[in-house]
Amino acid sequence: MSIEHSGRNAWTRRDALRGFANGFGLLGLASVCAAADAGNARSVLPVRAKRVIFLFMSGGPSHLDLFDPKPTLARLNGEPLPFEKPKLERTKTGNLVASRYKFSKHGQCGTEVSELFPQVAKRVDDICLIRSMVADNINHNGACLQMNTGEQAFSRPSLGSWLLYGLGSENQNLPGFVVISPAQPAQGAPLWSSSFLPAEHQGTLVSDLQKPIANLGNARFAPNLQRQQLEWLRELNTTHAVSRSDDSRLNARIESFELAFRMQREAPEAFDLERETEATRQLYGVGQPMTDHFGRQCLMARRLVERGVRMVQVYHTQTSQRSSCQLWDQHSNLRKELPINCLSTDQPIAGLLADLKSRGLLDETLVVWGGEFGRTPTAEGDNGREHHPFGFSMWLAGGGVQGGIVHGATDEFGWHSVEDKVHIHDLHATILHLMGIDHEQLTYRYAGRDYRLTDVHGRVVRAILG
Repeated sequence: MSIEHSGRNAWTRRDALRGFANGFGLLGLASVCAAADAGNARSVLPVRAKRVIFLFMSGGPSHLDLFDPKPTLARLNGEPLPFEKPKLERTKTGNLVASRYKFSKHGQCGTEVSELFPQVAKRVDDICLIRSMVADNINHNGACLQMNTGEQAFSRPSLGSWLLYGLGSENQNLPGFVVISPAQPAQGAPLWSSSFLPAEHQGTLVSDLQKPIANLGNARFAPNLQRQQLEWLRELNTTHAVSRSDDSRLNARIESFELAFRMQREAPEAFDLERETEATRQLYGVGQPMTDHFGRQCLMARRLVERGVRMVQVYHTQTSQRSSCQLWDQHSNLRKELPINCLSTDQPIAGLLADLKSRGLLDETLVVWGGEFGRTPTAEGDNGREHHPFGFSMWLAGGGVQGGIVHGATDEFGWHSVEDKVHIHDLHATILHLMGIDHEQLTYRYAGRDYRLTDVHGRVVRAILG
């Protein structure tokens, strides 16, 4: 039996879901189906993680100076690379250059970590270090897009948007996907865009750490009057949307007003770091000159996932010493800038892992650390390294991965990934798997094609699962 509306053609079930309760029916459907438009039900997998915190080191941190020690580089320092470099090269680099920093074994697992990360090194028993990451793009824009969306050149939904679309949010009074970035990284908003997914699944950017929710309320109107305004606006917009059922932007706009109204009660408390104890703020380095920026970002991330935010992406794009969108992009001045980057992030990251664990949140929160690629084993100039997607390091902690292990390896120079290679598509497939989603089933039909985060690639890296 069909439902008639305003003398128009009969509504479909999709129309009803979209029209009733301001479209919340579709949000509910997205929580149990991979994509209604593709007609594929999401495979139900064991849920190991409920939330993700992605610590993104914008610019490409040097794996050779942080997590991948290479004695051969020290022995052959200054000599030519003994094999032909790949044709994919930005600028001509010189001879081999060894790391200046000492590596030592840490924890019961004995994982080797650079002296630049002394606090993170204390948490290695909780960390799964992947030394065999590979990417396909050697430039920041394409590489950042691929790490965040799976695609190098075109606008695609971001990892956070896919997660929010597939699983929904656990807290209807806060955004389900939050991006904390004081300065815009390479590519900016496309990195947390929902692209062709419904627009309400895009990331919510927090750029001002002192006033993360500025202008949230409206002091001219009492809450009951604001509620009346929203009801009137909903009626007008719903009528307007009847003939535009394929455009999600209007519904997303309505939802943004509704969410802002609900956030007036809960968001101020969620973002208020002063509610934390002094000991907790010190754990993250809040209030200290070098660690305050990133410490606040990491503490804010913990408070958000604690309240059910599905994904928080934390971009390291600013320190007290330098404001830049690509802090880890050391083509020159590596010996000065890399230690500053590490000093500004080491304590906050270690504090985040320790805090999550002490609160019983680490088991259900997947923490991911990394950038868009690594740096070359060969020198750029006399004090830098070039972009390097052929083999680099990332790590994961909590959320169902094994702690205290090293997965994969690069060759003796740190150039190529040669053992248990992990492509970005594999990383994304594994993250979705840990969240209880089959990456091959989470699809969305757009322009006549079924799309997914991993495109037609990707495999779950089962060797790292706990």
